[in-house]
Amino acid sequence: MYAQAIVVASGRTAPPVPAELTDKQFWSLSKDLSEEDGFFRSDNLLSNETSFQYVIPELLKTAKQGRVYLGVGPEQNFTYIAALKPAMAFIIDIRHGNLDVHLMYKALFELSKDRAEFVSRLFSRKRPDGLTATSTAAEIFDAYLKAEGSKEIYEENLRAVEDVLIKKHGLPLTAGDLDGLRWALSNYYQFGPSINYGSSLSVNVPPTIVGATGGYGFGSNGVTYASLMTSDDGTGQYRSYLGSEENFAFIKDLEARNLVVPVVGDFSGNKAIRAVADYLKGVGGMVSAFYLSNVEQFLFQ
Repeated sequence: MYAQAIVVASGRTAPPVPAELTDKQFWSLSKDLSEEDGFFRSDNLLSNETSFQYVIPELLKTAKQGRVYLGVGPEQNFTYIAALKPAMAFIIDIRHGNLDVHLMYKALFELSKDRAEFVSRLFSRKRPDGLTATSTAAEIFDAYLKAEGSKEIYEENLRAVEDVLIKKHGLPLTAGDLDGLRWALSNYYQFGPSINYGSSLSVNVPPTIVGATGGYGFGSNGVTYASLMTSDDGTGQYRSYLGSEENFAFIKDLEARNLVVPVVGDFSGNKAIRAVADYLKGVGGMVSAFYLSNVEQFLFQ
């Protein structure tokens, strides 16, 4: 999705939200707030919004930290979360496949001690020598772009992701959820850091739970995962969630406390967004920003 819209809340003081959710609370919240699974033409394993960071400098002048973030789609949310530093986040998307992608990310964050290990696990590649906490995103991705994918590492990572979600957190994943996890991780493995918005559906057929119908739509525009992570905010600051260990650590901590909650919801539906609002009203949560991508274009069609 090329364009993006972010709605910013007012400047009042933010009441508290839960400091953490139990595993049962996390799963119940995700399920109770969700609508029936919907469909979109893309599996949207990554953004194609080349200028998605450009809004951040101005956003930080208005949106307050420590509140609640609402978003849609895959990994670009992590960059906004790292910038806004909310106390809690909800990611609402029409496809169940997006929920599974965020469960995969949750496990990978919890498994990885630093950015270099995270990228190793995401793309199923052996960690190159020489990467440290001070490595730039460009240095990390330059190294991984030269690394070969490993089926053995992929299979180990998939088992580890499933173990974190099922054994550690006790989440009652369905067979469809497991298909969704495999779909996402296998495509990151297959295409590596050069994966783009259209890579997966160009050669593979997704399982039903992913909710991707295929067909014509927004293309990749040559935007890869590596290029998204190494882009800047238009002022020379590199704000991607993998741009610094500080950014990565903030997301990792939020995920460990079960405070990034994926929800299945249609923006024109009658439940999910209202249900999230009702929940936040009940716990005294205040939204700092709502990232819409370009969903409104599809609502007008």
